Amino acid sequence: MRKNIFKKGIVALTTATLLLTGCSGGGDSAESSKPTGPIENVPEKFADGEGAKIKVIRKIGGDDHTAQFLAGAKEEGESLGFTVDVFTANGDSAKFHDAINQTVNQDYDGVIISHGDDAATVEGVQQLVDSGKEVVTFDSNGDLANIERVTLTSQDDEELAKLALDQLVNDFNSEANVVYLWVDGFSPMVRRNNVYKETLENNPGLNEVERFGVAAADTSVQTQNAVAAMLNKHPKGSIDAIFATWDAFAVGAARALKEAGREEIKIYGIDVSNADLQEISTEGSPWEYTAAVDPKLIGAVNLRLLAKKLAGEETPQTYDLEASLISQEDLQQSSEAVNMGNLSKVVEGWGESDAFLEEWMNTLKEHYKK
Repeated sequence: MRKNIFKKGIVALTTATLLLTGCSGGGDSAESSKPTGPIENVPEKFADGEGAKIKVIRKIGGDDHTAQFLAGAKEEGESLGFTVDVFTANGDSAKFHDAINQTVNQDYDGVIISHGDDAATVEGVQQLVDSGKEVVTFDSNGDLANIERVTLTSQDDEELAKLALDQLVNDFNSEANVVYLWVDGFSPMVRRNNVYKETLENNPGLNEVERFGVAAADTSVQTQNAVAAMLNKHPKGSIDAIFATWDAFAVGAARALKEAGREEIKIYGIDVSNADLQEISTEGSPWEYTAAVDPKLIGAVNLRLLAKKLAGEETPQTYDLEASLISQEDLQQSSEAVNMGNLSKVVEGWGESDAFLEEWMNTLKEHYKK
């Protein structure tokens, strides 16, 4: 009797096991129904579905522009099935170059370098190229464009400066006492400064009262303190406008002007972020205009260029991204609070570009869509 029960138990267990195995097999079958072969209509480099490994190294940091730039590169890369690691040195040159040197010996396929302004960056990028990596650089030393296979991208810095300064000149009929917030040593700042100098030469009624600038993790705080101290030396009516060549400068200046009750001084800036838009939109804010390129789009376009290099496709030595002018009046007339996500409703074409967006990239995006 016990033997019969035991045998029945074995039969039942065996039957259950077979049923479970059958269910499992059905699941595997459903899973295997998904395409497992090569991805079609994409470059051979990406057809196996392994993507690429990318490193983004940025010298400056601590500001929203940096965060947006890194996010744009990372999101665009991940949408293509790439692994994207980001690093910012927060203005520390030693950390910046150490990151480049380490990357030379690491298993990255491509690297994006941002704000590498010195000769050491040129040497570091050459080492990256010699190690077999593809490289795209943004707002960096102009000599990088001379390295074979490297692309140097920039915001159209001359246009950024011209948009802001032309508005200043127009608002004050070419006669104004101006404070200049600028820092030397960075390629984009040099280009913006060239436009500033030309504007002064062409408009003798513009008078530079003072200038200040420092690039650091706390740039806006240092700028706020410097502008506050400066205001103590210049009574109301002696300063008309501030030209801020970086939004971190404009943020600090706006805080100082509001604390001192000197909102009659108007700020004309460059660059934009969510925090900047909130400040500019505020009633009575001294920050009236800013010229900018969408930093998230900059990151995405740089990543696309790098993807094209990895695919073995032709890329330009240099590329400039188009600038736009954002006005306080337009922001305040919007029926909803304006941020980087909906700024395109106020500024036509903002955040939109199909530059270097190939059809095979759309194919990869569709394949890796979550």
